[in-house]
Amino acid sequence: MALLKVSFVSETLHRAVPLVVILPTDKIYKANQPKRPADKPYKTLYLLHGVLGNEEDWLTGTRIQRWAEANDLAVVMPAGENSFYVDNAFTGRAYSRFIAQELVEFTRKSFPLSPKKEDTFIGGLSMGGYGALYNGLKYHDTFGAIVALSAALMVDESLADLPEQAEWFGATKAFWQGVFGPDLKAAGQSECNLKVLINNLLAQQVALPAIYLAIGDDDKLLAANVDFHEFLDQKQVAHVFKVAPGSHEWDFWDRHLKRALDWLPLEQASAGINSGNVN
Repeated sequence: MALLKVSFVSETLHRAVPLVVILPTDKIYKANQPKRPADKPYKTLYLLHGVLGNEEDWLTGTRIQRWAEANDLAVVMPAGENSFYVDNAFTGRAYSRFIAQELVEFTRKSFPLSPKKEDTFIGGLSMGGYGALYNGLKYHDTFGAIVALSAALMVDESLADLPEQAEWFGATKAFWQGVFGPDLKAAGQSECNLKVLINNLLAQQVALPAIYLAIGDDDKLLAANVDFHEFLDQKQVAHVFKVAPGSHEWDFWDRHLKRALDWLPLEQASAGINSGNVN
């Protein structure tokens, strides 16, 4: 297992950006044990963090490194700041274009990753869950499946009614204007509203990526996720929706990331010998 900390200059974001990459490449195989073909590219999961997080969150909060190795899965974890992984014409921050275009192109050029849509997945938690849904749907020609855990599904016209002050900065109008620009009503009516985006894609008869949703039964985002699930049902969009014990915390995300990986079309790898497996 190779764990790489990478920094490269992003043409989209106009600065150096950090990311963490997991590559299951350095296994030592026993005699007569089948080896993975050296020229076989890896299936890839682009994994997005939540508000207040960074590119190392998934490493410290979950067992993603172990599971990536077990499934011969490359995992790319970028830094998204508090961007919600959307483009903001007002500030010029183009996080959607960075995540779904430049980052994919850079990592495919730099590492042995499969270029196929059916081998390329995007996932995230909370803000990153929204970002995974938004970018996975918007760039449906790139991503074959979407995993959204405890997705922050609050982008609609009600953003315009947020207060100037609140107990938490993430509930203020100023925060959301920093994400979408000054006109929050317009943002809620745009394709940043996932219902609008899906309606437009269905009208174009686009084949949508596979979707996996999970939310804790004690999560404040439960109602919004149930509403989105019911919308998908109404639109006859195939998806998996799980409500399970838990709240908005890492114990839940750790458990359900594993279940989401079991759902994805991954491969069970030969264990080989590594720092955690010497049998």
